[in-house]
Amino acid sequence: MHLGEGVFLFFAALAAGALNSVAGGGSFISFPSLLFARIAPISANATNTMALWPGTIASTVAYRDALKDPQARKLLPPLLMMGVAGGAAGAYILLRTPQHIFMKLVPWLLLGATLLFASSGRITAWVRRQSGHAHGRRMLFTGGLALELLITVYIGYFGAGAGILTLGMLALLGIEDIHAMNGTKTLLVSVVNGVALILFVSAKVIVWPEAIVMLAGAAAGGYGGAYYAQKVNPRAIRAIVIAVGFGMAAYFFVR
Repeated sequence: MHLGEGVFLFFAALAAGALNSVAGGGSFISFPSLLFARIAPISANATNTMALWPGTIASTVAYRDALKDPQARKLLPPLLMMGVAGGAAGAYILLRTPQHIFMKLVPWLLLGATLLFASSGRITAWVRRQSGHAHGRRMLFTGGLALELLITVYIGYFGAGAGILTLGMLALLGIEDIHAMNGTKTLLVSVVNGVALILFVSAKVIVWPEAIVMLAGAAAGGYGGAYYAQKVNPRAIRAIVIAVGFGMAAYFFVR
């Protein structure tokens, strides 16, 4: 790894870690950066997970007070148990996917994740309308538990844009405080990715020099971003993330 490449990956991870804690979508920067560095697609995905994982851990620490929310504390045990199963399943599927097939999926995964991220406002509005009725709340709670398994499988497999999915699922389950939702999201994603990483390390698909450089950048960005996320309006940052997501998807479609 050349010095210039290392500097490029460090700052890509720094930005990705900060974005993940503020508005999500950090993988729209870090994962393509690894592909630009000529890392094989599945190794790039696994390395990206390794690089961003400390950032989510750091964000969880920054959100530690928000995790004291009674609704969040009640839901954490079943969420984490299902997350372990989903993360392992997603990572297993990824490791069984041929490199050339996964590369063909990359632009579609980026596009789908970006569209989901861009429509998050409508998803949140729908959740709030449904949660206003007792029957709706019961149905949404049941659906939320089933949805979590699908989300955690996706996180173990790819994970870009999963932040809004996770927030929507937590709203379905009845968590109302936005900071409690963000804290629970970062903790759940940390656990799911940690489980996936056990499989990635065992399969020896992580490219460690790049992972270590990006790990340092993501950890710094994740903690700093989580600190400022509770103080700033994330709308402008979300707009940037959406633009980057569409741009990266378009690049890999025409590549």
